Amino acid sequence: MRVTVDLDLCQGHGVCESEEPSVFELGKHEQVTILDERPSEELRAQVQAAVRYCPTSALRIIEEE
Repeated sequence: MRVTVDLDLCQGHGVCESEEPSVFELGKHEQVTILDERPSEELRAQVQAAVRYCPTSALRIIEEE
């Protein structure tokens, strides 16, 4: 899986960082930075929760083969 963010939608709520701080970080400009664009499968549940609970739907998971 690959994680992407639409910075035009991100408002810096930080929900993603609270779900998985090893993948997401709220940056200086109150927008998320993806620290690990291709996180391991062990983090799938946390990354899916971050995507699901993002208030602006700025995050996506792209399934890769």
